[in-house]
Amino acid sequence: MNLNIKAKQQATYDAIVVGSGISGGWAAKELTEKGLKVVMLERGRDIKHVVDYKTATLNPWEFEHRGRVSTLAREEYWANYRTGYTANEEHRHHFENDKEHPYLEDRPFDWIRGYHVGGRSLMWGRQSYRWNEADFEANAKDGISIDWPIRYQDIAPWYDYAERFAGISGSRDGLDVLPDGQFQPPMQMNCVETHLKGTVEGKFPGRHIIIGRTAHLTAPQEHQTALGRAACQFRNMCMRGCPYGGYFSTQAATLPAAQKTGNLTLIPDAIVTEVIYDDKAGKATGVRVIDQNTNETREYFAKIIFLNASAIASASIMLNSKSDRFPNGLGNESDQLGRNIMDHHLGVGAGGEFDGFKDKYYFGRRANGIYVTRYRNWGNDKRDYLRGFGYQGSASREGWGRGGSMEGFGAAFKEEILKPGTWRMNLGGFGEVLPQESNRMYLHGSQKDKWGLPLVVFDAAYGENERKMRVDMMNDAAEMLEAAGFKNVNSYNDTTKNLGIGIHEMGTARMGRDPKTSVLNGNNQVWGAENVYVTDGAFMTSASCVNPSLTYMAMTARAADHAVKELKKQNLT
Repeated sequence: MNLNIKAKQQATYDAIVVGSGISGGWAAKELTEKGLKVVMLERGRDIKHVVDYKTATLNPWEFEHRGRVSTLAREEYWANYRTGYTANEEHRHHFENDKEHPYLEDRPFDWIRGYHVGGRSLMWGRQSYRWNEADFEANAKDGISIDWPIRYQDIAPWYDYAERFAGISGSRDGLDVLPDGQFQPPMQMNCVETHLKGTVEGKFPGRHIIIGRTAHLTAPQEHQTALGRAACQFRNMCMRGCPYGGYFSTQAATLPAAQKTGNLTLIPDAIVTEVIYDDKAGKATGVRVIDQNTNETREYFAKIIFLNASAIASASIMLNSKSDRFPNGLGNESDQLGRNIMDHHLGVGAGGEFDGFKDKYYFGRRANGIYVTRYRNWGNDKRDYLRGFGYQGSASREGWGRGGSMEGFGAAFKEEILKPGTWRMNLGGFGEVLPQESNRMYLHGSQKDKWGLPLVVFDAAYGENERKMRVDMMNDAAEMLEAAGFKNVNSYNDTTKNLGIGIHEMGTARMGRDPKTSVLNGNNQVWGAENVYVTDGAFMTSASCVNPSLTYMAMTARAADHAVKELKKQNLT
């Protein structure tokens, strides 16, 4: 008995954070800085900053397949390959092997994962935008799904806080549709992008083109350099891991901040299988884990638990956490756990060539592009679908690689392809996906992974609203390029893409005002287990059309502040 008591004491902390990606890193940072002893449990291997970024400085010719996707990789990383952009050998080691980590599909879903310390914070697209006031009101206004329990004013100061720490570069544009933030100096548009901006804003009132707002340091502040971070080097090799800490990641920013406090214990290779719920006490007491290498089962205990394993993984843990109080999964009295999967739909837009500015080039490889802010169903614009979309894109000149598809040989041919080629530009749409109860994931009743955990099954697809929106997304992109004088404009609408393609999965444990229709309250607490907080994409009640990670950061900081205040009031003990 004494040995058991001692073992439990050694595994007891003030707080448990499950997952080490963008939101998990933020939870660990905030809780440790507020004085709590925190254990961060990561299901995958450890990746240490700088030393474990194995491909960060390799040249193209140093890769066995020159960076291309091998036949074996296509088979093993089948979901990654299906997306079209996450299976090449430059950064494939940061993504999960889909054969080793299988899932099932009633309807296809592209589940892109990063099981390691840092999670997808090492590979994310880094576009960082605030929601606007209307985003939080849209469900109520449109009469769909449920209303958000918060409004923009509730999260605005936390956006400020997150932007200052993370380091977001961007311009202050004064647009209601895309609120300004606390920015470092913006990256610069090149001449073709500036030309498109001038033409579009002149010919299409209400449409605005800005430089992308991105989590890259352009003028590092003292609190950032103190963590070992430096300015973006314009290498555009971000998904390999940034040894300079120029972009925001767990390894570069939140993890060193948390470790600096002396209050963090990081445990990799620890697969959280369930939250332990005490029916008599009416609260969660800890989590159960499996060591991914030894299959050893362990338990950790804490006063508060933050679930940040990602929208799908956190919902899986909750669905697997059954008790007398919650026979269908933790917090699942509403039967909404695992439902309302959202993402952003893409693979639609237009591209073209620009016959001009042949005497112009640009500096470095800017890891960012331009952004066309939402204008549909905004102001006086009304369409036959709900919500809207934005575009991300960039202009660049063709390089020597174009010679692979050109006819010619000899010295003159070599000389020609060493010169910069034609200017090309693409505008790719990112559209909002509406929440639908029928878009869901669940746990299979008998099929299990190699650790004995039930496999995730997806049953989700785009709806009619998204299909209608895509017509405008394609046609408007071509219209803007043609208006700006681009030639050989090709529009596209790839209808073969699945939910998950945006790698912005959201909504599986949505926030709300009523436990009968939601899983979390307005403070990200699980209904009926208020000492459990969920602050990854699972909490989202709608999707907006902008990248969601900045909102996860802000909401995690807000929830951590709430949790510590509630602890001090002894409301969670």
